Amino acid sequence: MKRFYYLFLLFATLAFSQENKETNAIDVTYLRGNILPHTDDLDDLITGHPTGVMVCFTRQTHGEKEWERVYGNPDYGAYFLYQDFKNKILGDNYAAGIFYNFYFLKKHLMFKIAQGIAMTTNPQDKETNSKNTAFGSRLLANTDFVLAYKKENIFDGFGLQAGLVFTHFSNGRIKAPNSGINTYSLNLGVNYCFDKDFKRTVDTTTVNLKMHEPIHYNFVVRSGINESPIVNSGQHSFFHVGFYADKRLNRKSAIQLGTEIFFSNFYKDFIKYQSVAYPELNLDPNTDYKRVGVFVGHELFINRISLEAQVGYYVYQPYKYDIPVYDRLGMKYYLTKKIFTGLSIKTHMFLAEAMEFIVGVRI
Repeated sequence: MKRFYYLFLLFATLAFSQENKETNAIDVTYLRGNILPHTDDLDDLITGHPTGVMVCFTRQTHGEKEWERVYGNPDYGAYFLYQDFKNKILGDNYAAGIFYNFYFLKKHLMFKIAQGIAMTTNPQDKETNSKNTAFGSRLLANTDFVLAYKKENIFDGFGLQAGLVFTHFSNGRIKAPNSGINTYSLNLGVNYCFDKDFKRTVDTTTVNLKMHEPIHYNFVVRSGINESPIVNSGQHSFFHVGFYADKRLNRKSAIQLGTEIFFSNFYKDFIKYQSVAYPELNLDPNTDYKRVGVFVGHELFINRISLEAQVGYYVYQPYKYDIPVYDRLGMKYYLTKKIFTGLSIKTHMFLAEAMEFIVGVRI
């Protein structure tokens, strides 16, 4: 009887392991849509409907880890994106990076968040391509959001998906010009599960989302290089130094409140240039280039990776070139429970100011 009992335990363990192991899939999606004309200088560059192809290599989770159960067994993996803007001046873009898929409505509605780096084939050049005001450098950042209805394993491992895609390309004004390109598209694709017996089940078990933590205090430095809106004015380093408090609401979310000071060195030369080039502004060339902001934010914790969104307001802005409201989107990776790094984009609405590399401490 004992042997039967131990054999039963072994079988149950193997069955559970098989049920919870990660599986692999791939999907290929065709995109066709439109460019959002968020600045006037893009009007002449919109000459057609951009098309593209997105390929995703996927790991499907099945609740083996706690964070998987919290998010209803999401997918994660790597993607490749090709986009043709149907304009010779803009050229084509190629992007690669990582993504997460989150599921709703009994696992049929999929929301994808993707972040990566991109290369454009025809960046701005003052001699050969001076009209490209969207991409001032060959290397870009890429962010994508996908909302789609997805049906898997319809026949022999193959399934279909269709929905909406938003894509964003920008160099974070590492080099001017940098109006960037935003597109919205319809997509239609096919997916294939390598495990043909795979079925995405709805997890009916309850997950305790409650989490009680004290308020944490964060010190963060965001740095990189950028350029003023004047093309070929030269790249300068910047340092955005911040301090904020965060409070966990539950296992997934935390809210933030903080302040930061911006040392954007390109403004030094830009202020002097503006004072000379536009005397009607009555701009003092010695105007302080520094800015101070206060912000609120939200952080979505997944595993060691978290997604961050912030909205801020300049309480000190002697040189008012940009609007007083700024926003930031970023991805953080926790090396330990207290030390994190990452990448974020700081913008004023749709106009990027800086691509920020992050180093911080959370205590």
